[in-house]
Amino acid sequence: MALSAAKTLQQSRWPVLTSRAMTISLPAPPNSIVVHNVPLTVGPEPTSEVIGNAQGLEVFAGGDTTTVVVYLDYGFTKGDLNGSSISVFSRNPSIERERELAVVGGRAKFRMAEGFAPLKTYFVNQTTVVVEYNVTVIHY
Repeated sequence: MALSAAKTLQQSRWPVLTSRAMTISLPAPPNSIVVHNVPLTVGPEPTSEVIGNAQGLEVFAGGDTTTVVVYLDYGFTKGDLNGSSISVFSRNPSIERERELAVVGGRAKFRMAEGFAPLKTYFVNQTTVVVEYNVTVIHY
């Protein structure tokens, strides 16, 4: 008896995505929550095209406030991905320049997504943090 898949499995590698966020004072108070709603752009430059937004939470739990638990949903508002999103959830050792988050789901074109998102801090100053996300996603 042969089984056939109702949907085809796809692996997608999208252009580097960049999100910008206001910084908070570090170390953050233990057991604090930060809410994000920031632009999602195709590059790190301030003039880069905005293609959506990143919304989510960072939880600073316990005494180690340099490692946070992150949930972010990257929603696309333009082009072929309009209405789709990728969700990431992981520990984020924020003081490391390069780190990785897990892709745990998505919707629309990223339905049942899984994968990984290496992060790289591109720029930091007193008011802004720019982080690159090079996302690899497997989805149906």
